[in-house]
Amino acid sequence: MNCSTLLSLMLMLIQLWPCSLSMWNHSAQNTDQSFTEVRRVKRGWVWEPLFITEEQTLTVPVYVGQLKSDLDKQDGNLEYILTGEGAGSIFIIDENNGKIYVTQKLDREEKPFYTLRAQAINRSTQLPVEPESEFIIKVRDVNDHEPQFLDGPYEATVPEMSPEGTSVTQVTAVDGDDPSYGNNARLLYSLIQGQPYFSVEPKTGVIRMASQMDRETKDQYLVIIQAKDMVGQAGAFSATATVTINLSDINDNPPKFQQRLYYMNVSEEAPVGTTVGKVFAEDSDIGENAAMNYFIEGDNSDVFDIITNNDTQEGIILLKQRVDYESKRRYSILAKVVNRYIDDHFLKEEPFEDKTTVKINVQNADEPPVFTLENYVMEIPEGAVSGSLVGTVTARDPDNDDCPVRYSIVHRMHLKRLFSINEHNGTIITTKPLDREIASWHNITVKATETRNPEKNSEANVYIQVLDVNDHAPEFPKYYETFVCENAVSGQLIQTISAVDQDDSVEGNRFYFSLAQEATNNSYFTVKDNQDNTAGIFTTKSGFRRQEQFSFYLPILIQDNGTPPLTSTNTLTIIVCDCDTKVSIFYCRYGAFMYSLGLSTEALVAVLACILILLVFFLAIVAIRQQRKKSPFLEKIEEFRENIVRYDDEGGGEEDTEAFDISALRTRTVMRTHKPRKKVTTEIHSLYRQSLQVGPDSAVFRQFISEKLEEANTDPSAPPYDSLQTYAFEGTGSLAGSLSSLGSNMSDADQSYDYLTDWGPHFKQLAGMYTSHRSVD
Repeated sequence: MNCSTLLSLMLMLIQLWPCSLSMWNHSAQNTDQSFTEVRRVKRGWVWEPLFITEEQTLTVPVYVGQLKSDLDKQDGNLEYILTGEGAGSIFIIDENNGKIYVTQKLDREEKPFYTLRAQAINRSTQLPVEPESEFIIKVRDVNDHEPQFLDGPYEATVPEMSPEGTSVTQVTAVDGDDPSYGNNARLLYSLIQGQPYFSVEPKTGVIRMASQMDRETKDQYLVIIQAKDMVGQAGAFSATATVTINLSDINDNPPKFQQRLYYMNVSEEAPVGTTVGKVFAEDSDIGENAAMNYFIEGDNSDVFDIITNNDTQEGIILLKQRVDYESKRRYSILAKVVNRYIDDHFLKEEPFEDKTTVKINVQNADEPPVFTLENYVMEIPEGAVSGSLVGTVTARDPDNDDCPVRYSIVHRMHLKRLFSINEHNGTIITTKPLDREIASWHNITVKATETRNPEKNSEANVYIQVLDVNDHAPEFPKYYETFVCENAVSGQLIQTISAVDQDDSVEGNRFYFSLAQEATNNSYFTVKDNQDNTAGIFTTKSGFRRQEQFSFYLPILIQDNGTPPLTSTNTLTIIVCDCDTKVSIFYCRYGAFMYSLGLSTEALVAVLACILILLVFFLAIVAIRQQRKKSPFLEKIEEFRENIVRYDDEGGGEEDTEAFDISALRTRTVMRTHKPRKKVTTEIHSLYRQSLQVGPDSAVFRQFISEKLEEANTDPSAPPYDSLQTYAFEGTGSLAGSLSSLGSNMSDADQSYDYLTDWGPHFKQLAGMYTSHRSVD
């Protein structure tokens, strides 16, 4: 053992015993390639370094080292004692001279060192002559483990055409031997399979590209890496690992058309969007690197289009515009294909696109007639006589201009009754006069059919506008309910009027208002045109008396701005109204109605009051009789109403029935106490007298209804089902007062009825009754 090795071992011992050896003086000297003595300056231990090689084959105990005290006189008076890990089993000590032996085979990978304690005692006194000291026995490593690749097998991916030296992946092997002692755990990597495409770094296991490779040539490689311990020296252990290296694709190949020239056909009958044919370009790349787009270059891009099928990467040529064999029979288009995703690194080598020529022949077909226009717009004045010319449609056979075409109107019988078409020349005429106010537009469909092939036909829309003719005079838009107060003053606006016209004026309707010729001498009212299609009606005098004239009829002349202009006379009815109490058109019309009958308001109210009183008496008598009248079948009816029979079984007899009295189910809200009925005649008289002072919306009216409703609800003889009851109530009192003698002894005792004698022979008997009654009083 050389000096440097001994020195390193001593430093190691110093690190393991920082406390017990810190006060010691160390000197190293060669003994026998295995031992080193360590002595104390004064009194202490002297021993050799304690190392043992692992996995030695032991037939007898093997000497490890010796512990010796400076006080040992070699007279057998000292006894050495060993304690700690493995003492007495793995390690034994000669108690006389302090030599230590190992008795078992050791494995450094299981336990690299053992910590023991040594002590020397006097045999006669059994007292320690040295303090207990701790030391370590290290197990020295031997190369007994093979390298292992724990993460294998490996797989890596690297882009194709990667430059030389590009790192692919790293493989790592482990060795169970001691890496700090010798070369047992020092590994060396080498490449067994994979040259000349890959290389491996001997110390790190990093695999690198050794040359550029093309995925389109070969996309996968199998590389074998070997790891040897002891730096590859003789007798070293080794292990291998397999690495699968895949080359990922890059866009390094442009697309190429399979053909330089394509031939296709399309019928002239083919509609827009028809597939004409397909072209295909190949790309050696895969995935998105092989994605491509197709284009059409040149002037024919407005007739044909090309789209890309992303699934098949085909270019599909479509018809973008209808073709005509008679106009052009052959097309030549230039199709181009370009990669969708381009790698700029490869653009310098060549353009990533390709082109091909496509020849397309148009095939002739028997086509239907073609109209000169898709839609026709025609005009005709309204009121034109039957047989008037509307317009002409024209169609031709595109295959043969000399082939005749026949015309007809499609469907819509009501249009056929208005229009007809000449089947030879397409002339449309009217069959009856048209009215714009009924329909301003007519839409008809004209069909053109080949005479030699009736299956070939086409249609066109014809829109016919009926032009307006000023054939309707203006008129009032509604009936005006106009009134004038008796106290109206001169120049007062009483009504604003307007007009409507069914005609459609191009410049917009404009109406002019004035008094008719026969009313120009009228000194009561005048018309003022507001110049905005309205006019105001003003009074020309102050004060009106409805006793003298309760209505006026004012003729108003309205003229439109048509060509020629039309006029009409509209009559405005003006009612004279007494505006002292309230003003409403209903009130004024009511007064006019009275005058038309020749009766005063007071007289008419008196007649209506008598009728209502008689009606109330009649209804009251009928109601009283119905309440007092009892049906002889009431008891049976009640039994039928108030019993429920429940059947538990399908058969059986009377024993299967159970009767329930429904009256037990009535709640307190239903079983109301019967109130004594009031005397109907007295009640009606009282309410009637109050009704002379109130209207139908008063509290008295509502009270009357609520009491009648309550009386019906609490009547025990009322039927259980829904019923309708009608009550008569006079309502608002007459302005003339009551003509009845009921209760007159209480309220009308001093009333005079002498004016009844002035009402004529129809009221003679009534006047005699009241005047005689008055004389008796």
